Amino acid sequence: MPTLPAHPDPDTDRVVDSGLLHELSHAFGGPFHFLLPHRFDANLTAFRTALADAGVEGRVYYAKKANKAAVWMERCAAHQAGVDVASTGELREALGHGVRGENIVVTGPAKSDELLRLAVLQGCLVAVDALDELDLLITLALTGVVRPARLLLRRLPPTQAHSRFGMNESELETALDRCVRAGDAVRMEGFSFHLSGYATQPRADLAGELIDLCLKARVLGLQADRISIGGGFAVDYTTADHWHTFLAEQKPEHYHAKKTFRTGDFYPYHSPAAGADALRTVLASTPEGGQRTLAARLKDTGTLLMMEPGRALLSGAGATVFRIQGVKERDGYRIVTVDGTSLSLSEQWFNSEYLPDPQLVTPSGRIPGAAAGDVHPACVGGASCLESDMLTWRKVPLPARPRVGDLLVYPNTAGYQMDSNESPFHDLPLPPKVVLDRLGERPRWRLDRRPAC
Repeated sequence: MPTLPAHPDPDTDRVVDSGLLHELSHAFGGPFHFLLPHRFDANLTAFRTALADAGVEGRVYYAKKANKAAVWMERCAAHQAGVDVASTGELREALGHGVRGENIVVTGPAKSDELLRLAVLQGCLVAVDALDELDLLITLALTGVVRPARLLLRRLPPTQAHSRFGMNESELETALDRCVRAGDAVRMEGFSFHLSGYATQPRADLAGELIDLCLKARVLGLQADRISIGGGFAVDYTTADHWHTFLAEQKPEHYHAKKTFRTGDFYPYHSPAAGADALRTVLASTPEGGQRTLAARLKDTGTLLMMEPGRALLSGAGATVFRIQGVKERDGYRIVTVDGTSLSLSEQWFNSEYLPDPQLVTPSGRIPGAAAGDVHPACVGGASCLESDMLTWRKVPLPARPRVGDLLVYPNTAGYQMDSNESPFHDLPLPPKVVLDRLGERPRWRLDRRPAC
């Protein structure tokens, strides 16, 4: 039966071994998430170091959609990092936690009038997706707003012409002309793109094209001194051996009800170039048709590089805890029911599931990995009245027999898993987020706080 252990994480182990999790489970009466802000700080530093080592001027913007906890806004404000938002609510929360408007980039599709108006008033940078959006920004800047509208023009990737993000070559030509005609009403600062997937070379190729567009725009008298390559920096959850073995061995018999998943629908839980290392790879790549690395081209042309990582800044920065409230024996494995739902583990949203093995934690402490042959397979279901409410369809080989009152700790869930798909279904409360400001024998914790808007 295949297993997929996450990379060892001493920080999470210290939290588990402290005994705090059972106390919090009792106090909240349901599942919860714990957050490790120092890991966010370390990931941010790693991205900035990659830029510095390459000699490239760049800025990192946290993609807020990856996790809406307020603590990440606190960290961005403290470190003068940028934030990528896509709604009026996200923008207001970032501002409410002290992130300056000039450090915010607005990147949603077909943005509302309210969002654009607030972005212009606060001096945010707007990634423009369409000509009508550009026209509205120009109108806002010309009628009652005392500052120019800052914007990037978003390029539709030629390799992803089906994408709903960005403008094609003809639309970009028209957009550039309108920016020139708008004069001081707008500040056209450069170009951006939204590219699906995690491959590094396509990002370098398209970044090279954006640099060429910047040079063209400068000839027209526009500022055009920066590009944004968006997100898509993978997180490495497990080793290459574990990942490839899992893919080779897994089959329907290993899942409850013989559930099947397409291998291509799984997140790539192992990535040879992840996080800041993926950025290093992009910078060291030579864009298609060129002879110099992307880093060299950025420096030669005086172009600033922007990026909007979400999951990668949250790598190792939190975990999700459920309490077991029921166990059934079934055909050689167990069906475990926990005190929450799969809506709090959001990979199900993508017709997939979150594959890293959960840790089993008894009231006496963490159970170490099982010896060969000494496993207790169990799938994990939620507390709702839906057959499809499964946190883990896979029969996870647990190291001990699961019992009511034990905890399951899903590792490294801060990136997208915690709340992308959350819902108070059945009137179950949303799992609270607990911020651990200090680890050790007795961690110091507080509830995540959001501003009153």
